[in-house]
Amino acid sequence: MAQSSPFLRIGTRGSPLALWQAREVRARLAAAHGVESDAIAIEVIRTTGDMIQDRPLSEVGGKGLFTKEIEQALIDNAIDLAVHSSKDMPTVLPAGLMLAACLPREDVRDAFISRKAATLAGLPHGAVIGTASLRRQAMVKRLRPDIAVVSFRGNVDTRLRKLDDGEVDATLLALAGLKRLGREAAATAVLDIDAFLPAVGQGAIGIEAREADARTRDLLARINHSDTLMALAAERAFLGVLDGSCRTPIAGYARIDAGALSFRGMILRPDGSEAHETSRAGPVADAVKLGADAGHELKRRAPPGFFAVG
Repeated sequence: MAQSSPFLRIGTRGSPLALWQAREVRARLAAAHGVESDAIAIEVIRTTGDMIQDRPLSEVGGKGLFTKEIEQALIDNAIDLAVHSSKDMPTVLPAGLMLAACLPREDVRDAFISRKAATLAGLPHGAVIGTASLRRQAMVKRLRPDIAVVSFRGNVDTRLRKLDDGEVDATLLALAGLKRLGREAAATAVLDIDAFLPAVGQGAIGIEAREADARTRDLLARINHSDTLMALAAERAFLGVLDGSCRTPIAGYARIDAGALSFRGMILRPDGSEAHETSRAGPVADAVKLGADAGHELKRRAPPGFFAVG
């Protein structure tokens, strides 16, 4: 007897966190539509970002390196939806694709992890922090100019192992990923949003689909968390105006409460020596307008050369 086609096909990276996110989407879709989880296929797709481990992603193309091959599978109709960490998604999606849904957002804060100090402020002079994020590097240097920051790649377990091996004195990871992997206890301290603004999309699982695929979009609508999707719309509009990439330290966070959206955005020099920030508030319906307006303001305020690539 021929095997029936899957109810849906999910594309994802193969890291433990990516697989957790894909399985969570699968479980929610199965429950929402009364099908067995096994009826929804998970296709693991290796991305350029997974293959390049020997240098900073900002040197080889930045954002999109963790999504390109998965998005191509979506375009080629090899999968029906793609599950991403939203902060990995490129600012401009390929033609014909869209951010169709989000799951409820997890904690957006960054976690400080160290075997040498209880807090970032408590690290000794000249300590070394490892992080692959230019935003985190710039923010650390802004708060602690004396600290050395080195590029630090790998999945959560790899980075924690490198920390235990003494390669660095501390690292920073998204608290959301630690929570999803059941590793929240690894966090030495949690950084306050007011002092350490998160990356655009941090803590949110984004689900990408083909604009023309009405069936998949309708199925996804049943599990979509509209507040998270609208918050991301504001954040991504902000990023889009600034042409944000992995080479530009940019932070942005929108929150929604009782139909009102509040947004805060920041741009930094890579060495943390200069930062500009702004905020917006208004109705959720104006999410894109609010985020874009904040981006335009910071673009005007930034001195010449602030966004120079080098």
